[in-house]
Amino acid sequence: MRRVGVSIWILVMLAVVMSACKLSVSLTGGTIDARAKTVAITNFPNNASLVNPTLSQSFTTALKDKIQGQTPLTIVSRNGDYSIEGEITGYTVSPVAIQGNETAAMNRLTITVRVRFVNSFDETQNFDQSFSRYADYSSSQNLSSVESNLVNAINEALTDDIFNKAFVNW
Repeated sequence: MRRVGVSIWILVMLAVVMSACKLSVSLTGGTIDARAKTVAITNFPNNASLVNPTLSQSFTTALKDKIQGQTPLTIVSRNGDYSIEGEITGYTVSPVAIQGNETAAMNRLTITVRVRFVNSFDETQNFDQSFSRYADYSSSQNLSSVESNLVNAINEALTDDIFNKAFVNW
């Protein structure tokens, strides 16, 4: 009889401990609340003073692809368990590596994106932050000839940064 009482007590304590635990799914070192099933990602409009006409679409697609490829979350248009929205705030080309004759050996394309992330399960994870990345190219090249590759590389770096901030908590 005493064994039955101890067994019941152990089962009750185990149930209490398990119900107090927060379950989460770990992906690439990150955590996603086990209750989360969806993420709403809105289109990122290009509000930069210098506008690349395809950047809004290519960045938004790259972000969606990153999240879809790295999480079990379903992308929805609104009312997701997580929400990611923002805008492209900077698209600049500037000279770098100035040579002795005051000409640039390299130019730098920089893209800046402002992101607002909302976690409906844990508001301490919410953020409103700007992310900026760049890629350099030779000044002997015309921007239009290398722009597509540069934008793709920058988008990949930006989406990695945003993903890490949102889901890996760095």
